[in-house]
Amino acid sequence: TLHTGKASPSMVENINVHIESYGMSQRLKDMSAITTPDARSITVTPFDKAVMEDIRKAIQSANIGINPIPQGNFLRCPVPELTGERRVELAKVAHQRAEEGRVRIRNARRDCLESIKKAHKDKLITDDDLKRAEKEVQASTDAQGKEIDRIVKAKEIDLGAV
Repeated sequence: TLHTGKASPSMVENINVHIESYGMSQRLKDMSAITTPDARSITVTPFDKAVMEDIRKAIQSANIGINPIPQGNFLRCPVPELTGERRVELAKVAHQRAEEGRVRIRNARRDCLESIKKAHKDKLITDDDLKRAEKEVQASTDAQGKEIDRIVKAKEIDLGAV
């Protein structure tokens, strides 16, 4: 997911935290309560206060632009405003991910069409079934492509970097 400057638990919940004292790693959401008290900050309350420093280091080293601040038994993570440069960068990432998605869809279409043609060649389906299946695969491919375009456009609007 690409985050547009609004605080969300999903920004940090899947960060892998290496816990020195346990000699293991765990996802942040499995070892703490993550909340958003307002649109500009995230609070992380570890279940075990002994791992607070490990969590702080993991969030900082995740390179998401968040610097956690210890406050008693929790970490406050202010979410910075997006700069114009960062908005453009995130829009480029959105387009890149969209293109990767389109490639995966085209590959799935190719594999599906190959299976259909093989079934036709092996006389498992009729000519009419072949044509109908090809049309259905193309319609599904087109629908998925339009959905990707819709998501990218919505993300651009969210970023304000159209």
